[in-house]
Amino acid sequence: MTAQNQRTGILLMIATTLIFAIQDGISRHLSESYNVYMVVMIRYWFFALFVVALASRQTGGLRRAVATRQPLLQVSRAVLLIVQNLIIIQGFVILGLVESHAVFACYPLLIVALSGPVLGEKVGWRRWTAVAIGFAGILVILQPGIGVFQPAAMIPLLGALLFALYGVLTRFAARKDSTSVSFFWTGVLGAVIATAIGIWFWEPMIAPDWGWMAVLCLTSASAHWLLIRAYEVAEASAIQPFAYLQLVFIAILGVTVFDEVVRPNVALGAVIVVGSGLFALWRERMRSQVSAPAADPAARR
Repeated sequence: MTAQNQRTGILLMIATTLIFAIQDGISRHLSESYNVYMVVMIRYWFFALFVVALASRQTGGLRRAVATRQPLLQVSRAVLLIVQNLIIIQGFVILGLVESHAVFACYPLLIVALSGPVLGEKVGWRRWTAVAIGFAGILVILQPGIGVFQPAAMIPLLGALLFALYGVLTRFAARKDSTSVSFFWTGVLGAVIATAIGIWFWEPMIAPDWGWMAVLCLTSASAHWLLIRAYEVAEASAIQPFAYLQLVFIAILGVTVFDEVVRPNVALGAVIVVGSGLFALWRERMRSQVSAPAADPAARR
């Protein structure tokens, strides 16, 4: 990977996290006035069209994109992501963007914890320590035992767990299916599931909010496209740490647009969680470099 590719990948990842933050802000705005089931359903309609258009332009077209060797696994992934979307957006409305994302930031640590029992990967004591410290950060944010604990505070934690399961199953699916196949099933099957749930909750939407819905759909598609491009030009281990900038963008958006307050315990807990996540990513990168075979000198530029 050249230095230029790495810089491009980093810039693409930063742009992706910014757009995802904007998307979450719009999702919160719409879900304060309309039910979350309808909001997610309409977003998935546009997402499915984007996935189909992307697949049709690739070699093999739609026939290749739909040709999975593990349909039950792909169905499970789609269901997990739909439920996770419904839960985390509800968390935005009840708890706010900042606190929800501060807790949700632990999902990479949950992936580390699940990669052992689900994928059979070896997780060393250093990464287990990072997981433990990260959950200490979650406790700092949630403050169980100080005053009356709010059960709603568990919403983003449940969302993080479901997203971590989705991530682990995605890595498992990659052993037999290509990324394009998994992406196609996520979008198209997700739209079918979202419609089966959301169509029963349809309600009228005023014209200005249809405009916001259009922006939400565009941000969703553009963010996923930028994310794909980022992983195409640079190694995931090099650009993944910059995904945590979404928490910074969310904090700015939450404070300036939604009048949220960043409480000291939330800020401290978020720093602990993010720091632990970055350490776990660094350890995984080091482990991958050690286990990888030496590169062929003839292949170097």
